[in-house]
Amino acid sequence: METPRRIITRTAWRLAGRYWTSEEKRSAWGLLLSVILLNLGNVYVGVRINEWNRAFYNALQAFDAPELFRQVGIFAILVICAVVASVSALYLNQMLQIRWRRWLTLRHLSAWLADRAYYRLQLGSEADNPDQRIAEDLSQFTGYVLSLSVGLISSFVSLLSFLAILWGLSGTADIYLGPLGGVHIPGYLVWAALIYAGFGTWLAVSIGRPLVALNSARQKFEADFRFSLVHLREHAESVALYGGEPVELSLFDERFRAVFANFRQIMKQQIRLSAFTQSYAQVGLIFPVIVVSPRYFARQILLGGLFQAVNAFSYVQNALSFIINSYNDIATWEAVTQRLGEFEERLSGIQQSVGAPQSIVIRRRGISGVAVDHLDIDLPDGTPLLRGVTFQVERGASLLIEGPSGSGKTTLLRAIAGIWPFGHGKIRLGRGQIAFVPQRPYLPLGTLADAVLYPRDQKVSVPVELPQVLEEVGLYRLIVDLDKVDHWSERLSLGEQQGLAFARILLAKPALIFLDEASSALDDAAKTLLFGLLRSSSWRPTVVSIGHGSIMHKLHSASIGLAAFKPRQPVTAKR
Repeated sequence: METPRRIITRTAWRLAGRYWTSEEKRSAWGLLLSVILLNLGNVYVGVRINEWNRAFYNALQAFDAPELFRQVGIFAILVICAVVASVSALYLNQMLQIRWRRWLTLRHLSAWLADRAYYRLQLGSEADNPDQRIAEDLSQFTGYVLSLSVGLISSFVSLLSFLAILWGLSGTADIYLGPLGGVHIPGYLVWAALIYAGFGTWLAVSIGRPLVALNSARQKFEADFRFSLVHLREHAESVALYGGEPVELSLFDERFRAVFANFRQIMKQQIRLSAFTQSYAQVGLIFPVIVVSPRYFARQILLGGLFQAVNAFSYVQNALSFIINSYNDIATWEAVTQRLGEFEERLSGIQQSVGAPQSIVIRRRGISGVAVDHLDIDLPDGTPLLRGVTFQVERGASLLIEGPSGSGKTTLLRAIAGIWPFGHGKIRLGRGQIAFVPQRPYLPLGTLADAVLYPRDQKVSVPVELPQVLEEVGLYRLIVDLDKVDHWSERLSLGEQQGLAFARILLAKPALIFLDEASSALDDAAKTLLFGLLRSSSWRPTVVSIGHGSIMHKLHSASIGLAAFKPRQPVTAKR
């Protein structure tokens, strides 16, 4: 069984590897190598500054003013080089990050939208805010991978460079052990740095390990809280009419309590980790001086040698302390990678289920209208909903489907649309475009013309007949707003939105039309007008509607009730 750490590593390799072998690999590798080289240039500048320490402080100790000021000039040049390298590396790093994020985002958006995965995810209980994973987690993943990997490479090169310097400055430490004699330790400064940083790293990992799970939970709780706020904004009118503010406030409070409790746990862990890292850093300021000072007091090195050794020791210590200094980032990166891995696994599961043989078989041949043959529909938990649904609608005809609330009318249309996988049976649909219209039509962001023409590409020019169609469906007053950008789902009444949906149909001219209570907010006169436009249209569409009322019977060729297809209840014999 794989450990969580191994799963995270495998996920990280999968997420990262795709980009570095993609069509953008040349520019990506070029940017990455440039960033690495600039960071290595900074390491080289650090080595030169280390050498500068010896010359500068030796000149200071020797009261050599000309040499001192010459070293100041050298230091200014080194600082300029360091600043240029750091700024250039930062710019190229951010350029690489946004390009990588763009590539990953487009791939994940394509997978999320493919085969209606965004909808299928909601059918289960594991949806867990996929929008946050695409918008936020991918950004954090690319940022942390680049900063941690480049930082690790720089730390490794810095370690090798300054280990050699520190070994040369260390000399040999002679430790007297009484009757056991003396011990000679060559390069003792190197061993002191290794022991100090190794112990610190082990302690930091032990203290900070719980942060991985806590950070993962934090992202979920924050996303749930944010989603509840967005949900209120999208349904502001309904909440206001119901006077549901106390209920919404209670929901917000409940979800924020989870955020609060999780944050307090993170605070406790971060306080422990911060207390250690701050103590480690403060001790690290004086520890090199204490370790190097015996050589200085023994007059084996001058003041410049002391500062050079202290500086080299600090570089080695910082390089070895990379995990300690970056542990918060590592914990967050692991949590983000784990969430992205779970998201990809669910998307992959949906893709596999789409590719597998389907229990509900939909064919697009051998008929000009619609035919449903012995279709059984279940709920996601396997509970039977409908059994043996059978009907046929010829081209140009219309069928009304009736039934009480919860009888499965909408679910039947979902099965015909191919987005409800639970059940088995056969569905045959004629060739040509299909339109499924829900009770509340989806109105995208953009102009009113974009809303009417959806899902047509917004870059396509607006058809000249659009104003005429709006007038035909009784929405002539909206013609002047066609180029206006607004939140149309909030601006328009439900009846006006349903009228726009019929305008879409008249413009798109689909061969098959499925209407799910698509005229429920319209009066009888409006229903008669709109269904009359469909019935008299030149392309003779096949219409299947869900609705109720005597007027709906008059507007359709035939009707069926779903009560006849409900699963039979078991009979229990009683005394």
